[in-house]
Amino acid sequence: MSDSRHKNAAFTLVELLVVITILGVLMALLLPAVNSVRESMRRAQCKNNLAQVGAAALLHRTAQQHFPSSGWGWEWTGDPDHGFGARQPGGWVYNSLPYWGLDMIHDLGKGLSGGSNGADPNSPKGKALAEAQSAVIPFLICPTRRRPILYPSLYSSWNSALPPGLNKTDYAANGGSVLNLGTGPNPSDNCFAKYPNCSWTNSADQTLFTGVSGERSEVQQIPDGDSNVFFAGEKYLNPDLYYSGTDGADNSSALQGNDWDVNRWVIYTPLRDTHRVETCSTRFGSPHPQGVQFVFCDGHVQLLSFQVDFPTYRSLGIRNDGTVSDSY
Repeated sequence: MSDSRHKNAAFTLVELLVVITILGVLMALLLPAVNSVRESMRRAQCKNNLAQVGAAALLHRTAQQHFPSSGWGWEWTGDPDHGFGARQPGGWVYNSLPYWGLDMIHDLGKGLSGGSNGADPNSPKGKALAEAQSAVIPFLICPTRRRPILYPSLYSSWNSALPPGLNKTDYAANGGSVLNLGTGPNPSDNCFAKYPNCSWTNSADQTLFTGVSGERSEVQQIPDGDSNVFFAGEKYLNPDLYYSGTDGADNSSALQGNDWDVNRWVIYTPLRDTHRVETCSTRFGSPHPQGVQFVFCDGHVQLLSFQVDFPTYRSLGIRNDGTVSDSY
């Protein structure tokens, strides 16, 4: 009589462990490649963001006859009733809004009462300007770094109420080779009414400005050539403080005036975002392992290595030092 019993077709424990081990090895081999592809896609999106920054800057230059100004200082935000250039307290992001088609944010508060000196934070205008600072602008955030959300609001500007949350930018305008910072005029100076004859005691030294966008700047020409000087780039941040709003170089709105939240300088080499390293930074930098991306004054976007030659890098941030280099 033949044996009709069938051989057991189930996996043995050893076979199952072998399969799991093989799958683990394959995942270990594939994950770096997957992460590399994801980072490549995010970096490409970041590059596209900077291209939009550059396109708006060029449209602004054509319409206003100068690159976007960086406003009055960190205590001020944009005001739609004060045009563009030196009389506009808001920074380069605020000045770029109409050239991104974001007039609905730029014009919040237009024509509203702002008090006797135009800077009453509890006035209808002050509340509207706070609303503008709470409008998230997704393409100003690098997807490798963080999400485009509202961030904690810890301080109000002199000319606005305290926003319920803040928009941010991961891109900073080129402030040149000398750190230039000031709070801007005190509201009691009534600068809106008597500009430029108000007090600028809390102002940056304009004679030291070598960049493209700074306090009250109206840069029209780039003597070293548009393709040889960058307009803006990615800014360095400590990853521990991405979302807290407590980094002194990332604690205000993207619409504020000249400050290290929205401007950076070529004083130090660019740096990759690093845990527990440097807050209140003046550097350009990025979360990308390959380097930092910059948009130049002709609109092209270029990736620079973290190991870029410092004299070459510095010259790319100075509009008029007479140095032109293609070695970057």
